[in-house]
Amino acid sequence: MKTFTLDEAQSMLPVVDGLLKRAIEGKQAAEEIDSELSALSRRIHLAGGMHVNVARIAAQRAEMEQHIQRAREILSEIDEIGVQVKDLDTGLIDFPCRVEDEIVLLCWKTGEPAIEHWHTLESGFKGRQPIDDRFRRRTASGTSGPSTRPN
Repeated sequence: MKTFTLDEAQSMLPVVDGLLKRAIEGKQAAEEIDSELSALSRRIHLAGGMHVNVARIAAQRAEMEQHIQRAREILSEIDEIGVQVKDLDTGLIDFPCRVEDEIVLLCWKTGEPAIEHWHTLESGFKGRQPIDDRFRRRTASGTSGPSTRPN
């Protein structure tokens, strides 16, 4: 598992945020098309049938699948960086970080100005705590580059 210092995670935010926004846009575009197709299906059911443009529906389904695939590819790219997407809808991500021989997660949510919280692996978002001096000392110690130490 890759780990990040606070500074490394902060420096990655613009890249990860940009990728995250593109994944969210893809998901939302797919959901809009799915909603349109579901509404059409309800209208067909309520009307007891109707003439539809089959080619148009097939094109919409293909477009929806393209949006879904693109979002998956972007999420995979974020994962390869070592960042964990916890909730795509809210833009919640975690950066694994080693502090005092323990792996914790630096927690950030879209709209926050910087990484200002962390939590244990077990506590999750509800266990968020403010960044404290332990993280800043690690940053100041000169640790460089994400590590790939196993758990």
